[in-house]
Formats: sequence, structure tokens, C-alpha cells
Amino acid sequence: MTFDPTPAPPEAATDDHLLAAWLAEQAGRRLLEVRSEGLEGRALKDAGDQAAHELLMRLLAEHRPGDAVLSEEGKDDKARLQADRVWIVDPLDGTREFSEPPRDDWAVHVALWQRGAGDGSTGDGDLVAAAVGQAALGETFHTGAPPVVPPSTSEAPRIAVSRSRPPEFVHGLATELDAQLVAMGSAGAKVISVARDVTDAYVHAGGQYEWDSAAPVAVARAAGLFTSRVDGSPLRYNQDDVYLPDLVVCRPELADRILAWIAEHGV
Repeated sequence: MTFDPTPAPPEAATDDHLLAAWLAEQAGRRLLEVRSEGLEGRALKDAGDQAAHELLMRLLAEHRPGDAVLSEEGKDDKARLQADRVWIVDPLDGTREFSEPPRDDWAVHVALWQRGAGDGSTGDGDLVAAAVGQAALGETFHTGAPPVVPPSTSEAPRIAVSRSRPPEFVHGLATELDAQLVAMGSAGAKVISVARDVTDAYVHAGGQYEWDSAAPVAVARAAGLFTSRVDGSPLRYNQDDVYLPDLVVCRPELADRILAWIAEHGV
């Protein structure tokens, strides 16, 4: 089946925020198309990963031909370490949930790292634009128009955790905060759930890579949420080793309590 992307907005020629949002939307449209083709299980997961990756690589080559790309589904070209601009993408985050229609907790991650950006705490560069597309929700969250985080509607804090691999330490943290655990899929969906007032925090220490968190972390930062490693240190991207196993994303007022508990009890 031939997939025709909708035209990119003219402003995306120079606006990385709009380009990231458009890329995430197009990959999400392609994934919904793949989901409707009658595949199941592993075949559906593999088809979704491949289709979204190929589309994003083609569109990035067309619209930002001079930039490097780090994709979960592609070969890691270490030339990115000398590049000034690197797109960090996860074409389909939450493949398990994607393969279980009508679940909506899967996402497309598109982030841009730029050399010289940031305050120096994240090395020689930082994330400057990003989008998380949740096509099954009909929503794309991006740094050009960050989500406005409403006041929490829950009396008790809510912590997003993995459906399949919730880390043991989170149960102790939940007891400390008198919090409830909310299980869901994709890391992107969990981070964005904090911005959507579905949860109040996402704490993870079970192993991830840069593409799992780059785009959602950039959107969360733009929305005013707190983001860090579990030891409170900054999240660094476009590193030689792309393993980035842990993160904390939460409402700012919860950050000190979460980090203090982790510092005392570990993960």
C-alpha cells in the first residue's frame, strides 16, 4: 500500500518544532494504516516498526538532509557524535500496545538534539525541539505549543508504571507518597500522562535508551515538568553509549520527595 503524507506546513522549512510535530503525525497516520491491514502479534509489531522507521528516515532526508539521525530501528552511525544536529527518533514506542487494538498507549517519538544548546549541564548540547504523537488518541504533543499542565485533579499522587515490568522499588515509593500506581504501555505515553493530568509522576529504572525518553522528556520540560536521572543529575543525549536506563518526570512539587526517597532507599 502506498502511503502519501499530507504536505508539511510551509513554516516547517525553518521551524524544527513544527517539523517534529508533522513528522510524528505522519508516522502515526502510517501506523494506524498498518494497524488496519489485518496483521496480528509479532507480524503487526514488526510491520509497524519498519513502516514508521522507513517513513521518518525518508521525510528527514527530504526536509533536513544535513542532519544526523539516531533511530531505534536503524544502525547507529557514530558520525552523529561530530554532527551539530541529531534527530533522535523512536518510530514506534510501545509495540506491544500497538499490537493490541484498540489500545492507545503507544507513541511516535521525534526529538532534535543540537550542539551548543542548553546551560552546559547536559554536556555540549541539549534537546531543542520534539514531538510525541499519540495517533490512537488523535493527539500530538510538541515543544512548539507545549501542553498546559492543569492542577492535579487527584487527592493522592499517581505514579505511571510499566504494564509488564513495574520496578520493585516503585511500590516502596508509592507507600512513602501515599500514591497509587497507574499501569500503561509506552514510555512516551507515561511521560505525557503527567502533562495530561492522568498521572503526577513517572519514575523508571529498568533500562531504556535515548530514543525511549528524548522526545517525551523535551515535551515535558517545555510544559514545565521536572525531569532528571533517578540520582537527580541531568539527562544527557547524543552520547557515545545510548543506554539511558532511568529517569524521573513529575510535577515540580513532587521532585524533592521522590529524589530524597530514592537517595535513601535506592532502586
